Amino acid sequence: MPSLSSRALLLVASALGHKMGYRDLDEVRRKVEKQQRRPAAFGPPRRLDRHCRVTAHFRHGWPCYEVAPRDAAARVQVLYLHGGAYIEEIGDNHWNLIEQLATTGAARVVVPVHPLAPRGTASAVVPDLTALAGRLTGDGELPTVFMGDSAGGGLSVTLAQRLRDTGGTPPAELVLISPWLDAVLDNPGIEPLQPHDPMLGVEALRYCGSLWAGELDLAHPWVSPVRGSLAGLPRTTVFAGTRDILTADARGFRDRASAEGVDVDFTEEPGQIHVYPLWPTPEAHRARRHLLATLPARAEAPLAGR
Repeated sequence: MPSLSSRALLLVASALGHKMGYRDLDEVRRKVEKQQRRPAAFGPPRRLDRHCRVTAHFRHGWPCYEVAPRDAAARVQVLYLHGGAYIEEIGDNHWNLIEQLATTGAARVVVPVHPLAPRGTASAVVPDLTALAGRLTGDGELPTVFMGDSAGGGLSVTLAQRLRDTGGTPPAELVLISPWLDAVLDNPGIEPLQPHDPMLGVEALRYCGSLWAGELDLAHPWVSPVRGSLAGLPRTTVFAGTRDILTADARGFRDRASAEGVDVDFTEEPGQIHVYPLWPTPEAHRARRHLLATLPARAEAPLAGR
């Protein structure tokens, strides 16, 4: 049974889902207009400086942050790609996880802040992100994990596919948190999930996907990576909840990737909403412990603080 705090979160999400997520098309259009008119802040909170070393660089004209343990050597490198349906900036919940990756997971976390749709589109952003990802995996200093939530989860798969197809060094692992893998959103498994999802709606999400696609078709693998080949992807850890319409395509990814020879560790948490590992609930804490446990296995080193 879902925890009391996750049930309380569900009530809040049900009441404010049009604000918290991407369920109502008119509200999503307003979000896009607001972001264009008054861009949201995206930098890391100052509190990260207490326990992490935070540095900022510019890559391809974008801010790119590096968050690392302050008093210990990093044992693994994480390229973190944030969610937000390609239309909203990185937020506090993302930075909370990034801080935990650095402090508890002994990770050096690289966080690119790429242009948002409609200014930033897949055809413009994916090649530059692929170049960044290839530099990280190719330097050989640390094993590199691609990790992302929602839209960032889909991007993580896209970048792994691009490196595979161009002969680049692959990541050691993918970690996908409620990944958005198909912008077409025509999976028949979505319909039975929709009444139980307080945050996401097909029409609103498809609109966001069309902005990100730009001149590309919604079914293009840079926009909908589950429609590309999954063979040759690295070990992949996936977190999904049963109150999230994107779980339909996460299940499809699991089945197809496994059939194509990918080692998939799939967790589907009953009663949990979109990106549940980012929320302050017992289910989220359990998911994060699982997530963190994947990192030292790749780095062949113990977690900091254990």
